Amino acid sequence: MFLLPDYRVRQRDYLLSISRALTSRLDLEEVLGLIVQAATAMLGADVGIIALRENDTFHIRAGIGVAAEQLPLFDELLEGLPTHPEEELDVALFQSRMRSVARKINLNLRQGIALPMSFGEDMLGFLFVFRTYAGTPTDNDYRLLQSFADQAAIAVHNARTYEIANRERQRLAAILDRSADGIMILTPNLRVERWNRALARMTGLSAEQAYDRPHEVVIRWKRREMGQTLEEAIAEGWPRRYPGESAPDTIYVQGDLERVDGTTISVGITYAPLTDEDGTLLNVIANVRDITHFREAEKLKSTFISVVSHELKTPVALIKGYADTLRREDADWDRETIRRGLAVIEEEADRLAELIENLLAASKLQAEGMKLDLDDVSLPVLVRQAVERFQTQTDKHTLVVDFPDDFPIVRGDRVRLRQVLDNLLSNAIKYSPEGGKIRIRGSFDNDWVQVDVSDQGIGLPPDQLDRIFERFYRVESSLTQTTKGTGLGLYLAHAVIRAHNGKIWARNNPDKGVTFSFVLPRH
Repeated sequence: MFLLPDYRVRQRDYLLSISRALTSRLDLEEVLGLIVQAATAMLGADVGIIALRENDTFHIRAGIGVAAEQLPLFDELLEGLPTHPEEELDVALFQSRMRSVARKINLNLRQGIALPMSFGEDMLGFLFVFRTYAGTPTDNDYRLLQSFADQAAIAVHNARTYEIANRERQRLAAILDRSADGIMILTPNLRVERWNRALARMTGLSAEQAYDRPHEVVIRWKRREMGQTLEEAIAEGWPRRYPGESAPDTIYVQGDLERVDGTTISVGITYAPLTDEDGTLLNVIANVRDITHFREAEKLKSTFISVVSHELKTPVALIKGYADTLRREDADWDRETIRRGLAVIEEEADRLAELIENLLAASKLQAEGMKLDLDDVSLPVLVRQAVERFQTQTDKHTLVVDFPDDFPIVRGDRVRLRQVLDNLLSNAIKYSPEGGKIRIRGSFDNDWVQVDVSDQGIGLPPDQLDRIFERFYRVESSLTQTTKGTGLGLYLAHAVIRAHNGKIWARNNPDKGVTFSFVLPRH
């Protein structure tokens, strides 16, 4: 007999316990191992194999009674298997292939049983059991075994569904964690359910620290610019649906959040409700965006408008004033007065042209980057030419050049490097109003050349040394408020030196004044 009669009751009890064990498992690999182990135990078989269907191809996923490296030899059995529960298995062909496989693995397999595992209209796979002795199965035996195969199919379906759902959860969790924006998911009573990495970086609060804490505890507004807080919106009935809209409205709030370390960060938070069909709130999903750079851009735009309008207004007013004065028909100006008036007009026109040139250069730099016209350049010659120009503009300062005779030639853009030197000398004169010595010194080693421009002026606030090369940035002091400038000169100088693969920086002198230095590669 296929199954001995005195074992049938025990086999049914075993089948029942195995079925319960199968349906309680959700790990697919564990389920497959349990299926082949149970099937071989029920039949007193020597070898058990399970193959699952992926698309229209079957692949062996688990086996018992045979070495793992021999499992691929059973692939021969998988060719032409039915892919639909209504299709019949060619038993004769299966038995022939089984004997062929048995010879290859040197096993005396006398009988093979193939049990289809289907769930509804879906063929999930096949369970194969092989014995070294033959028997004659009854219809009752087949029903018992097929019942086991059906239970196994349910277990495989459940495990696969769980595996897919778990993989999707892991994928969504990875997307949330790797999002550049902060993402927070709240329960209906506004406690933190999910807190991603970006939000942890923004707030300084880890996901573990934020979990299950109230929203108003983890989101603390230092200053709110627009919109209602989430708590205020809910107090007024949010979320609500408006006529003609398929989803509840979102709310947006913007301002400065207080971080764990006491600092602030500018953010905009969009809250979106997740509701069921009855409108019951299930979750609140918050997208938190760092708008610090946006704020800086807005501030930069305001600064640009303020600086440009102020700097344009002064030369234009002077030019118009002197021009109106000189063309008065009721006045008879002497030549010296006319000469001085025209000199002022020329000076202010040059200043206006320089301002416009710097604005255009800054705009072009933002759009295209810095483009250089490289040639051999002697920095000592450029420095001496600059000193000659600027020495005529001041009688309070002494400009001193100190370069060694063997100072090397460098590759650079002569026009751009002249702009850098002009800017540094102009600043040295402007910000040392009491006069003094301005020293331009050169040095070099095997890899770099260095130029230092030192003055005896007011120096720089230590906390602003790193910001003076920002676009439109001007040091906050009483002198800068009365000194002409747009905050573009050092920004452009920085861009020129960086384009030459060099570096520029500033430091306060131990006694008085400041030193601007830049280095350029020799090769």
